[in-house]
Amino acid sequence: PEECAVFHCRGCWTVLGDSLQLCGQEPPGLSVFICSKVSSDVTWEDSLLVGLEGALAGCAYYLLSCRSCGLAVGFILYSSGSDLADLRGLFCFFKDSIMCYFLKNQMIIGASEVHFPAVTLKE
Repeated sequence: PEECAVFHCRGCWTVLGDSLQLCGQEPPGLSVFICSKVSSDVTWEDSLLVGLEGALAGCAYYLLSCRSCGLAVGFILYSSGSDLADLRGLFCFFKDSIMCYFLKNQMIIGASEVHFPAVTLKE
C-alpha cells in the first residue's frame, strides 16, 4: 500500500506497530491511532485507570507503555459510554507519543500531522 508506515515511540524510536493494523476512525476529542495489534515492545499493567476529565472521563482503561523507555504511548479501553464502545479492547496510540516512518518515501513525520485513509473494523 502507498501509505504504509511504521509507528515508533517518540521517546526512544522503538517500533510499536504499523499502519497495516489500523482498524478504526479517530473519535472526536481523542487524537489516537486505533490498532488491532501492536509489537511486543508495547506493555500494559494489570491495574485499571479511570479517566477523570476530557474524552476519557468515566472510562476505565489500561495504560500502554513503551517497553524500552517507559513512555506512555496509549491505552486499551476496558469500559466506556456508548460513544466510545467501538474502541473497547483495541490498542489506541496517542498521536503525541508516536512518530511515523513511511516506507515508500522514507520520511519521518509526527503522528499528529498524519491522516490515513478511512478504515473500519469491517474492512
